[in-house]
Amino acid sequence: MKVVISGFYGLGNTGDEAILESIVDNLRAELDNPEITVFSLSPIETAKTHNVKSVYRGWRHENKEKIRALRKADLLISGGGGLLQDTYPTKIIFGPLPYYLLIVLLAKLCGTKVMFFSQGIGPVNTKYGKLLMKVFANLADLITVRDEYSKELLHKLGVNRPKSIVTSDIVFGFVPKEDRACLDSLPLSEEDMKRVVSVSVRPWFGRTEHYSEMADILDRLLEEKDVIPVFVPMEGHHDVKASNLVIEKMKNKNKVHVLDGNFTPNQYLDFIGRSRLTIGMRLHSLIFATLKGVPHIGISYDKKVESLLKRSGMWDYSFRLEEVDTIKLVNNAIEILDNHNHFSTAVSQNAHELRSEAIRNVDLLREYFVK
Repeated sequence: MKVVISGFYGLGNTGDEAILESIVDNLRAELDNPEITVFSLSPIETAKTHNVKSVYRGWRHENKEKIRALRKADLLISGGGGLLQDTYPTKIIFGPLPYYLLIVLLAKLCGTKVMFFSQGIGPVNTKYGKLLMKVFANLADLITVRDEYSKELLHKLGVNRPKSIVTSDIVFGFVPKEDRACLDSLPLSEEDMKRVVSVSVRPWFGRTEHYSEMADILDRLLEEKDVIPVFVPMEGHHDVKASNLVIEKMKNKNKVHVLDGNFTPNQYLDFIGRSRLTIGMRLHSLIFATLKGVPHIGISYDKKVESLLKRSGMWDYSFRLEEVDTIKLVNNAIEILDNHNHFSTAVSQNAHELRSEAIRNVDLLREYFVK
């Protein structure tokens, strides 16, 4: 079977690279010798990392190669991740929403089947975005989404022709491999990891309040529980910068560590899995924590984060970005740390169900598209 994968690949985002690795690994595990081509912003690196064919994803180069790959393909996998949204500027053919839907249109014009694979849909707020979804998303042959909210939004947008099935984020199908690279890069021991709180912060449209809030939270936890905060930058230099902005505001700067921004998804996953607690903004930092049975507190800037936290069982201890109560969050963190085994067991049980749902994405692909 020949498959083309279209997503936010080759841009250094840990969550999206984990999505790609999980899709590729699971396709190879479940299909008979699939031939895989990935549309990537860094095609040479993507091809080398995943042992796949790769074509430049943008419109500036290799458009004939895109058409050639789609004509040869049996299926376009669009996803996973939060591709179909207009949070970022959207004009004519520019922005994520028109880009990914134009790839879908191109695939259909080439006679290729299309599956939206483990996607998180939205937000879609503009009239243009809603029109694009109603016209082009209905071209898909099958849609799987990672949460109930995404399915409901599709129906509100008038995307009803293809069947939509709720599964979970394909990263829950990720196969972890032990890799101590992150831990070995820090002056910490295995014993120290019992005190580590993994922290994920990100920039968010010019907002800065959350940097001060996180600084206050970590200072309080340092004083009350003697934790070791370690920032895990899930999107390279963007998150390294955000982490340093938090540290600048802390009283206990010398007790905090920041991981390098160039580790692999599996290496970050391994590190988060060794920590005691994760406090995260990035969706996939929280998915990594869930996958490894690590209790976590999320700071939700988007419905996709809230949806995940409800499924992992940690929403009652988490906050929306604009509603963070630093004292309550610290108290929640202390409760979790003091009852670690209870929370870890509950998260692990939920992760087991989410993993089954993630693997179902590939089962459905095989059921609908493999003859």
